[in-house]
Amino acid sequence: MAVYPGKEIERDAACAACAVAPADAAAAACGGPAARITAVDPESPADDAGFEPGCCLTSVDGAPLRDIIDWRWLSADDVITVGYIDLDGEAGEVELERDPGEDWGFTFDGVLFDRVKLCRNACIFCFMRQLPDDARASLSLRDDDFRLSFLSGTFVTLTNLKPEDEARIIEQHISPLRVSLHASNPDLRRRMIGRHAQHGLDALDRLLDAGIQAHAQIVLMPGINDGDALRETLDWAWQRPGLSGVGIVPLGFTKHQTELHESFTTPEAARGVIEVIRPFQERARAERGTPWVFAADEFYVNAYGVDTPEHIPPASDYGDYEMFEDGIGIVRSYVDEFNEAVASGLAARTAEALKAAGLTACYIIGEAMQPFLDAMIAKSPLAGCLIPLTVKNDYFGGNVNVTGLLCACDIEKAIKEASGDLFLLPKVILNDNGVTLDDATVQDMETETATRIHVVSCNPLDFLPEIIALAAPPAL
Repeated sequence: MAVYPGKEIERDAACAACAVAPADAAAAACGGPAARITAVDPESPADDAGFEPGCCLTSVDGAPLRDIIDWRWLSADDVITVGYIDLDGEAGEVELERDPGEDWGFTFDGVLFDRVKLCRNACIFCFMRQLPDDARASLSLRDDDFRLSFLSGTFVTLTNLKPEDEARIIEQHISPLRVSLHASNPDLRRRMIGRHAQHGLDALDRLLDAGIQAHAQIVLMPGINDGDALRETLDWAWQRPGLSGVGIVPLGFTKHQTELHESFTTPEAARGVIEVIRPFQERARAERGTPWVFAADEFYVNAYGVDTPEHIPPASDYGDYEMFEDGIGIVRSYVDEFNEAVASGLAARTAEALKAAGLTACYIIGEAMQPFLDAMIAKSPLAGCLIPLTVKNDYFGGNVNVTGLLCACDIEKAIKEASGDLFLLPKVILNDNGVTLDDATVQDMETETATRIHVVSCNPLDFLPEIIALAAPPAL
């Protein structure tokens, strides 16, 4: 079910442009960061002051705007003075006033108004270093920015934090953060991520002592940081109550490298990890009311197979699914939603709609979820009319097999070889700009396959009603 690179792939559109330059020419002109305005709400304080899309804000009450966090922090009062650059490139200041609770009316271009803070590590498992040569540059951008950790849920090592960064995190209470832990042993951690490893752990301790909360992630590598090393790391983390949870994800690797070849694919290896974390989970449930340490779904699937879903932890273990994007709880959520769709009659209504229209629907899916979806559909009213179209990820290769990392080149090949009437593309395959990881739009895929493709939800309770709507006869 690998790979789980967190949100490292999906965040490319959000931070690529500001990695190499300020937000736009206005930022360069003012010699510092600038928040470019993309929209102004009518009759808002911003509109009343005459701001237009294309103008930039540079400061609030004399303090520079580095990102959306600064804006939220500095604009909390109901009277503020903003520095700006207008459409003619002229700089100035203006006082804004609003009613209590009123929004200022600005929409900005992105969440970072200066450069992305880049990674300075040399992680031996780094997914960004395993991409194909033709991957777009933004995908290989190795950001390590605490602001994106807070705003977008990416994981950071804290190895590049400066004293002023730590002071800001504490002052503005930028919490919780998501922190890449991997190992607590100094020598092992240095071996895994490079010479700045200890700096990150020291910074984490200072932030935790100051009241900052963090979620930790461990990328587990066979024979490196598993077994006794994992126990040591979890012991270290348990002693820090500010670490509200630890997620363990298996090593993911692509075919575009030569050093990494195995993860926890055998039942023995996967069960070994589950056995290591079980005592910590039992203690955490007793003392903190939560399992605290979570293994990615892949460990349970590889350990027990798809025919024994009872071995997958219950939904109550996952709380609000905070680590969902890291492959933790996806299978449980999917199975529960599908079962609910069957119990409520939604699955039957969907099957009836497809049969009435004489249609067969093909739902595009990665190899990771395919066994579960196959088994669930086969036992449901949808058997025979909803077909999982399993796509092998040849673009990345290796053990990459989750739906969210499928690329157009592989999807197109699968569609050309399939038979069906409705081809359904889970929206998780597209970024916010509607583009796949290999730079194709839905229209590009439709042109290549000469097939209509419909973008739908990833969740059964949502995509089944969407199928019903697609199968309905056109309105007269």
